[in-house]
Amino acid sequence: MNMAPQIEKAISDVDQLIIGQAQELSDKLKQHRLEMFPPRALKGLREFQLAEAARFLGVTSGYLRNLSLEGKGALPQVTPSGRRSYTADQMEEMRSFLEHNARAGTHYIRHRRGNEHLQVVAVVNFKGGSGKTTSAAHLAQHLALTGHRVLAVDLDPQASLSAIHGFQPEFDVNENETLYAAIRYDDQRRPLREIIRPTNFPNLHLVPGNLELMEFEHDTPRVLAQGKAGDYGRVFFARLDEALSSVADDYDVVIIDCPPQLGFLTMSAICGATAVLITVHPQMLDVMSMCQFLQMLGEVLNTLKGAGGNMNLDWLRYLVTRYDPQDGPQTQMVAFMRSMFKNHVLTNPMLRSVAISDAAMTNQTLYEVERNQFTRATYDRAMEAMDAVNTEIADLIHKAWGRK
Repeated sequence: MNMAPQIEKAISDVDQLIIGQAQELSDKLKQHRLEMFPPRALKGLREFQLAEAARFLGVTSGYLRNLSLEGKGALPQVTPSGRRSYTADQMEEMRSFLEHNARAGTHYIRHRRGNEHLQVVAVVNFKGGSGKTTSAAHLAQHLALTGHRVLAVDLDPQASLSAIHGFQPEFDVNENETLYAAIRYDDQRRPLREIIRPTNFPNLHLVPGNLELMEFEHDTPRVLAQGKAGDYGRVFFARLDEALSSVADDYDVVIIDCPPQLGFLTMSAICGATAVLITVHPQMLDVMSMCQFLQMLGEVLNTLKGAGGNMNLDWLRYLVTRYDPQDGPQTQMVAFMRSMFKNHVLTNPMLRSVAISDAAMTNQTLYEVERNQFTRATYDRAMEAMDAVNTEIADLIHKAWGRK
């Protein structure tokens, strides 16, 4: 018997092989999507139990229950056992009722007032797997559920943020329907307002992404090479600012999910940001990668500042993600980070949880999945950690507005 190893035939026309495999995979994914969701179907959103609704509205459960018993405000769904639940739209109706009947100086609608400026939060990291998109999605949804008008911008060509909100980049986002359409350099540029889409969350709109965003990475160096240094502000720094300014009156907060690399898309987001949130997983390889990211980011920002870019921020914070407090090395790494970065590290970390990872498998967040899909302790622990993180960030936003 010939036991000599078989030499695999060399692959020829590898480009056609990959194109064919990509097309076959795309067709299968599209077929699966059509089986799961009919054409033009919108992603749904579960109802929120009375305690959840009270937390998002900023009142006690007892007070909200009394309002429902008295028939005031939006009336919840009531089960035969007496359990009450509200849809997201009903929560907004109740919020308007509370605002109308509130004492002087008390507000339940969290919209910007007076001279409070639009908050633009860029969520960044250099390494995949840091929980960047998961953090951005949960933050945007939490702010919307607590009464803020939120615009989420998917600046990552992988478009995971879009997929979480029910927009598949291959099927639902066509040519010139990403942020690239609003910041491109040619005559195909479109107003940002035409690109924004509603989501299944009231108060939350989305600018979807797909691979088209990479065109900006290719176009920008060519355009900058053709111009003069004095033109940088007009052709690059102010580009995202101008697009966001056109819709600023409609929103309180913009959350930008940046790509995991320090290219022109990320730089444009940071130039237009009022705050930066850096996600980091507390393991040595991730922290070493973040160190390289920070070194490059600092050098790039210094160069951009010298060229006229606005590098002023209301706040910058590090968010520890996928943290396991029972893991000794992770705990040591978090302590190491806090010793260096002090109060720039958020007090609350995002805990590692199967509830979050399992929800992500079906393109959902904790605010979308039903509690009964997990053990009560698992779900409650994850939700408590998530709410603590997002509340801390919301407080930073409010402080930037001058609120107490």
